[in-house]
Amino acid sequence: MERLAKRIGTIAPSLTLSVSAKAKAMKAAGENVINFGAGEPDFNTPEYIIAAAEEALSRGFTKYTPSSGLPALRSAICEKFMRDNQLEYEPSQVIVSNGAKHSIFNACFALLNEGDEVIIPAPYWLTYPEVVKVCGGVPVFVRASKKTGFKITPEQLRAAITPKTKLFIFNSPNNPTGAVYSEEETKALAAVCREAGIFVLSDEIYEKLVYGDAKPYSMAACPGMKDLTITVNGVSKTYAMTGWRIGYLAAPRDIAKAIDSFQSHATSNANSIAQYAAIRALDSPEASVEEMVARFARRRQAMIARIAEMEGVYCVIPDGAFYAMLVVGGLYGKSFGDYRITDSVSFSECLLETAKVALVPGKAFGADDCVRISYSLSMKDMLDGLERIDAFVRSLQ
Repeated sequence: MERLAKRIGTIAPSLTLSVSAKAKAMKAAGENVINFGAGEPDFNTPEYIIAAAEEALSRGFTKYTPSSGLPALRSAICEKFMRDNQLEYEPSQVIVSNGAKHSIFNACFALLNEGDEVIIPAPYWLTYPEVVKVCGGVPVFVRASKKTGFKITPEQLRAAITPKTKLFIFNSPNNPTGAVYSEEETKALAAVCREAGIFVLSDEIYEKLVYGDAKPYSMAACPGMKDLTITVNGVSKTYAMTGWRIGYLAAPRDIAKAIDSFQSHATSNANSIAQYAAIRALDSPEASVEEMVARFARRRQAMIARIAEMEGVYCVIPDGAFYAMLVVGGLYGKSFGDYRITDSVSFSECLLETAKVALVPGKAFGADDCVRISYSLSMKDMLDGLERIDAFVRSLQ
């Protein structure tokens, strides 16, 4: 008898978490490592949200909640959708989970049968294909061009659809590229999905982290798409609450009901204290969010300017989230001493060992000619790290 189920063997470990763990271990050993691999804001959770959690603790709100989440939180989420996205949902259509990643898994588990195809634009967040595979689906990748700012076209999407296609995963603002689809671009993709009758999982976790004139548009708000769209969001990125583990989704009634039933057996409810804190986050003025976005915007501009001074590498300018894809493929074939750079993994490993800079190989995101860098670290550390990257690149022979 095999010790492990076959499905567990289909899952690749998270490169982002492994890079971060190695960087933290090196730091703990006293090495001066600069970590560009983090996928979370470096700001602390705002005090008013922390105070809400403390209040919940002091009042004894430490018991089970409904598996789908506190009624007050689900109502607050409905208000958020109406306020920000002009989408009307009932609380019964909202499911609160243990982070947006959990919501994504729930949606795929509820929708996918064995062999169903799921279209995923590449570069992609590395968890998407792993979740699809463990739920019995088949990832189908559509490569976005650097010339289009890492955004796929309606023609590409239409060409990828087959009779087996069940789901399209849409992520805007995007991790890892920072790409933001405009309202017009989103509606054009929506029209293809509506015509084909396929579902869309719209991951909008970076919704508030946009810069300049960029403005994302919710897929469910497109004509005819609300009944075909499961929208995933959460408080992790917007409110610097990554460790609180509160994500949520809004879905058509039958899908939400199925997900609630599954979650009631799989995990029960999300953390009760974090749910009370999330209510305060969603119900309060967003001055702290605006300040965080402003600081990210300043870092983004500084990062773009510094990379533009480098030779041999460049980045596709990101409009959202807090990532950029640094294109390093032109360096492949070069060496650092006896170490030969052949792909994004070897580039990242050599950079970490020699320059003490951690970033994530693009291979993890389906873009092996790139590495992902995050600007969710202090301006000082970011500029120091970019200086080290520049020196490393110039030293390659």
